[in-house]
Amino acid sequence: MAQLINSFKDQIANSPYRNIYWFARFLLNSDQYGAIGKNKESELLELSTRIESIVVSNALPEKDRVITGKALISTTLDNFISRTKGKSSAQIAALKQKLDESILSIMDLAVFYITVKHVTTPANKILESIPSRDDLYAKQVAKKILDEGGETKVGLALHQWDLIGSTGCLEEERALIVEGFDTLIKELKQLKVEHSELDDQLILTAFIQELERRAAQKRKSRGGRSLESTVDFLFHYFKFKSSDAPSHFDQDFEVDKWFKCDRGWLIGISMKRTLRERWKQINVSLDVMHKFKIREVWHICTYDNDLSDDKVVNLGSKGHIFYLWEESEKYKELSKDQSMSIYVRPLCQLIQDIRERQN
Repeated sequence: MAQLINSFKDQIANSPYRNIYWFARFLLNSDQYGAIGKNKESELLELSTRIESIVVSNALPEKDRVITGKALISTTLDNFISRTKGKSSAQIAALKQKLDESILSIMDLAVFYITVKHVTTPANKILESIPSRDDLYAKQVAKKILDEGGETKVGLALHQWDLIGSTGCLEEERALIVEGFDTLIKELKQLKVEHSELDDQLILTAFIQELERRAAQKRKSRGGRSLESTVDFLFHYFKFKSSDAPSHFDQDFEVDKWFKCDRGWLIGISMKRTLRERWKQINVSLDVMHKFKIREVWHICTYDNDLSDDKVVNLGSKGHIFYLWEESEKYKELSKDQSMSIYVRPLCQLIQDIRERQN
């Protein structure tokens, strides 16, 4: 088995297409190389077309074609550098040097144009088509649940909001990726440069690896943005009045809605999938809370497995209340513990609690 693995590694190492993944990373890396694969997509695509014509042409000796192709890349990057300033200019200059060191043969030029034409550009278009928000469909489902079940079904509505919204977007995302993968397979059959079955696999896996990396970033952002709108939805649905945030309250934690309770005091509501490490940022003293007339902050958590005893007691003692879906195992566990049950409430009670406390 070890010999087979080593043999396969040797085949990859000897393939000029081994750089297909690395060229994609160079072109899309925003920290080191300026992400020109996204920011200069149309100009790079034009460059790749010109490089392709040089690669497949036999009008010049191979050595001259390499010199010409590298000159085209260098000139294009110099133009990018001249139109940018500061850090971005230095990043593109670093990319120029990296590509100059990496492109030494006609096949390296071929891998470069294939990367732009068949990997980074299609991946950009797929990423643009993947939904940025998952709340439209989820909102419709949540409304139907509340229409039919009433306010005590808030927990179910929010649970399904998170579940169905993310699932619906994932289905759309997967369909786009499968379509892109299928298109790439067909395009590989039309390549005018030499490529083996292993070379095709290197191209296909580079495409999927880079696409999944970026899709995962968008997925994470999408989930956070969707959940931010759920409290807005609840206040609108139940016709509650919200209030402005306390003046000059600059503590580093997010509250989606504020509402006034008795004597002008405020209660904040924050909707998060999990608290994760952010709980340390919201761990402010009761004195600070009271200074800004904040009575409590209510946290709605759809994924409550990370809600440890330490978080509940530590934050609960400082005016934080946790609303959890009453069907979750974590709620059942915490609500039975005398020391923590005072800080935990069922989501089926949320609307009643707002109504009773709202001024």
